[in-house]
Amino acid sequence: MKKKMVSLLAGVTVAATLLAGCGGSTGSAGSTGSAASAGSTGAAAAPAADAGAGHVYYLNFKPEADAAWQDLAKVYTEETGVPVTVVTAASGEYETTLMSEMAKSDAPTMFQVNGPVGLANWKDYCYDLTGSDIVSNLTSDAFELKDGDAIDGVAYVIESYGIITNVSLLEKAGYKLDDIKSFDDLKKIADDIQARKDELGVKGAFASTGMDGSSDWRFKTHLANLPIYYEYKADGIDNTDAIKGTYLDQYKNVFDLYITDSTCDPKELSSKTADDARAEFLDGEAVFYQNGSWEYSSLAEKFSDDQIAMIPIYFGVDDANEGLCTGTENYWCVNAEASEEDIAATLAFMNWCVTSEAGTKAMAENMGFTIPFTTAIESPNAFVKQDAAYTESGKTPVSWNFTTMPSENWKNGVGSALTAYAAGTGDWNGVVTAFVDGWATEAALAE
Repeated sequence: MKKKMVSLLAGVTVAATLLAGCGGSTGSAGSTGSAASAGSTGAAAAPAADAGAGHVYYLNFKPEADAAWQDLAKVYTEETGVPVTVVTAASGEYETTLMSEMAKSDAPTMFQVNGPVGLANWKDYCYDLTGSDIVSNLTSDAFELKDGDAIDGVAYVIESYGIITNVSLLEKAGYKLDDIKSFDDLKKIADDIQARKDELGVKGAFASTGMDGSSDWRFKTHLANLPIYYEYKADGIDNTDAIKGTYLDQYKNVFDLYITDSTCDPKELSSKTADDARAEFLDGEAVFYQNGSWEYSSLAEKFSDDQIAMIPIYFGVDDANEGLCTGTENYWCVNAEASEEDIAATLAFMNWCVTSEAGTKAMAENMGFTIPFTTAIESPNAFVKQDAAYTESGKTPVSWNFTTMPSENWKNGVGSALTAYAAGTGDWNGVVTAFVDGWATEAALAE
């Protein structure tokens, strides 16, 4: 274990890719039992050990789902007698927390990585899930995360993000959702709303583009996905060591719109948080708000489904065919260093979450997840339904390619350049340099 952790620390120093926080800004912990770990490297996905003799310790990535996970863990323990601990990392701190927890004697038995780049740091700790019940329940092998022939992780949630829209305020301004079908449409309407903000009773067209650590992932990761997506699509690739920046002009156009037609001065964005943006939208101070389907539960406490909608982040490239940004960066992994009993218990818990009535209901209704398993029930999440409607109408979902971003250092470089640009202390060339040159530098370090 010690030798592996030293190697892992070196790898993370060179090329760590932190998981982008999707939702809340604070973390919490709770438990219905304790977890244990012992040194054992499993190669088969069906240990002979009794699952009832083990424990489960899940290090949860999603702060916004913490309460639901705590409740579900209690239900499982009451039903099976198996102790389950759920600890939730603070937003933006998952990788750091995971490193700390994995170094302990009571390490997580169940954790997550964000895709191939994240897996590179943790593959030596991942139990091979080949032949497991949870793999057999996937709707497609596309949701398997592999290292060679080994299945090191499985996707457990599919999510969408775009521009969340207050339909009532949009209509108050004299527009309908159908009026927005391109970037040009969006800009024309946002500019008009911004010019009439006092008349309309709003502070700006867009909620603040917060660039503090709780919010900047929306722009240095999620918005940055679009120029990567279109470049990959144009070049017929799904990864690269040298991004060209073909669509960075479009990236600039969208970012400019966000920070110009905003609830606040661009110079204030460095200190604006995710909570600030959410509050502005909830309070009716903004018509538009870039975020994802994970925000539905908090927004549904105030808005009915006909009052909010999610529209694509129209990018000015292929707007007529563009859908929402839909995919996953959330893959469950089982700690191969755990005891056979804990591995068996963890595999059983994972499968129960996605097959039982209690588990599938909690994931769909309480967490708002769409899960890629044959036993899934329909989510009541309006944004999930809108994503399906876009796809059914022939729109193409924008795939999540930010799992190929070379490192967290790269994201931070882009985020810093965006912040300086918004504040007027830097120019767009700084963003281009961070995006293109920074990508090449970080990709080389990862080799």
